[in-house]
Amino acid sequence: MISQVVVTEGERLVHLSGQVAWDTAGRPVGPGDHGAQSAQIVRNIGAALAAVGATRDDIVKETVYVVDYTPALLPVIFGPLRTGVTRAPASTLVPVPALFAPEYLLEVEVVAAPSAGVPGRHTP
Repeated sequence: MISQVVVTEGERLVHLSGQVAWDTAGRPVGPGDHGAQSAQIVRNIGAALAAVGATRDDIVKETVYVVDYTPALLPVIFGPLRTGVTRAPASTLVPVPALFAPEYLLEVEVVAAPSAGVPGRHTP
C-alpha cells in the first residue's frame, strides 16, 4: 500500500534521519532478520515522531533502503511499516549493497506533516 501523490499545503514538515533497528541503548536489533528490523524501525519512528507531536499516520513520504533485497521481502518489510496506520505515504524502495554497519539490513527515512490528516490528500 503506497500513495502515488501526497499533497501538503503550508504545513509544518518533520524530517527524520534514516532510522535503523537499534534499541534505546544503541544496540542492533534483529541482525540478519529483515522482519525484526522493520518492527524495531517502526518503534523508533513512532518514538521520534511522538517527541515532536506527530504520529505514523502523519508520514507523507518514506524511503526504504534494503540490503539483500528480493521481492519476497516486500510483505516482511512493509507489514510492520503499514500495521497500525490508516494512510499510506508516498514510498520509494531502494535496494542497496550495504548500510553504514553490517548488522543493519534496513534504513527508513520519513517526512511527516502533522496536520496532513485531512481526507483527500493521499491518492492511491
